Amino acid sequence: MTKLSKDFLKETTMLDFNHRQIQSLIEKRKWRDLAQYDAIGAIYNFVRDEIHFGYNADDRLPASQVLKDGYGQCNTKGTLLMALLRAAGISTRFHGFTIFNELQRGAIPNYLFFFAPKRIIHSWVEVYYNDRWINLEGYILDKSYLKQVQRSFASQSEEFSGYAISTKCLTAPDIDWKGEDTYIQSEGIADDFGEYSQPDYFYASHGSNLSGVKKVLFRYVLRHLMNLNVNKIRSNGVS
Repeated sequence: MTKLSKDFLKETTMLDFNHRQIQSLIEKRKWRDLAQYDAIGAIYNFVRDEIHFGYNADDRLPASQVLKDGYGQCNTKGTLLMALLRAAGISTRFHGFTIFNELQRGAIPNYLFFFAPKRIIHSWVEVYYNDRWINLEGYILDKSYLKQVQRSFASQSEEFSGYAISTKCLTAPDIDWKGEDTYIQSEGIADDFGEYSQPDYFYASHGSNLSGVKKVLFRYVLRHLMNLNVNKIRSNGVS
């Protein structure tokens, strides 16, 4: 068995898993009492489905704030997933990318799409299980949102891009934990920045998606309009 660096279990400013609310959740769900495979699956399912897909104020929020928000996207939900897994004693690392903005069209309404950078910072979580690193990306969209998109595009069973999805098979994407990789946006990857032991290191190096006036507008206005759109899709499907 490979001996991993303790860095992959470390608490950081972003991965603040000793926060009272995170520890309370861990104790309530009894994730530390589960076998590792089951713990990964239970935590993964919680982040995927109980933390709804949506847009937070910033990519660099600590895990405790993402939990408090109750929603997130690839980067913020990934932060929470990493923190919860580490709190349960499971090693994780961060893999940074960019994705092409077109896969967000639909989730981001057309009238706001001007504000989206052409390449959007993206990430997934890698978990160490059975002596190897496994890619986890399928947690980004909660099943209630995904099912509405699947229902609205039922005739497109194969490759699909849009509504925060980029997959080779819309009807059956690899989003369930089975001890293997999971994906939901991987077909839209533009740049690969590699692995980092901590998300804090990645954002210190690459920053976030927006700056200046656009960043202020996003934080206080645009993301709320985007979340209204996402919630409408989750409730009523695609118009």
